[in-house]
Amino acid sequence: MAAVTSLGLGKTMEKKLHSVGIHSAEDLVEIGSKQAVFRLKEQYPGTCVVILYHLEAAIRGVEIKQLDDSCKAELKTYFKEL
Repeated sequence: MAAVTSLGLGKTMEKKLHSVGIHSAEDLVEIGSKQAVFRLKEQYPGTCVVILYHLEAAIRGVEIKQLDDSCKAELKTYFKEL
């Protein structure tokens, strides 16, 4: 199992993800960015939409700036509903 940091996320995010039951890159890919940010927002109310963008980009293996506008719009809509 690969560390969450292998997806380009930092140590702080790795610790936060571990605290919500996501212990590997495979776990994150399996549950997806939306479920991950849902869990994070429950435990860390200050979680912002940019975290969702970073998680999605990490799962896709791209830089955050490579997420297209429609993807960001969908993620933003989801985040507002949390």
